[in-house]
Amino acid sequence: MEKALEQQPANCIRVVLFGPESTGKTTLSTALAKHYNTVFVPEYAREYLQKKWDQKKAICSKEDLVPIAKGQIKLENELAQKANKVLICDTDLLQTKVYSEVYFDGFCDSNIEFYSKKNHYDLYFLCEIDVPWVEDDLRDKPNERKFMFNRFELELKKQKLPYIKLNGSHNHRLSTALAYIDKLIGSKN
Repeated sequence: MEKALEQQPANCIRVVLFGPESTGKTTLSTALAKHYNTVFVPEYAREYLQKKWDQKKAICSKEDLVPIAKGQIKLENELAQKANKVLICDTDLLQTKVYSEVYFDGFCDSNIEFYSKKNHYDLYFLCEIDVPWVEDDLRDKPNERKFMFNRFELELKKQKLPYIKLNGSHNHRLSTALAYIDKLIGSKN
């Protein structure tokens, strides 16, 4: 197994913002981290693929998946050591798995699949598609948002993972997420 994809132990609650592109995950991650005076783990794939696009006008390939996954977990492991009670993750390996299977006809690297199931998160927030689509160099599925949302939810159900759907305005999503995270923090004390 590819140990570089393994989560390292840390004394914090881990929360993942999950779901299709352009659903406010990064905006919400930033707001949650600020509220809890903690760190959030950015989406490594965004930096990696933006650089690839800027340098070569190339898009994600199967060969990019393992380096992206390794970069994501490396960031998460580093930031988990700096977290203040809660670590907010803008993505995780399960999200990488879903995208891999959608974009590459069901293919997912066996190491990514293994660690997407082995690594542990206390709660997932599944972000609904009821916010406006924002175009950028990397986003490419504006007409498949419902399909992608359903695919992400199916994966959470299949893995029997704890999740809460977030919808509505940014403030509504934030207040809902805060209530659930506060409850998690309270249960750990």
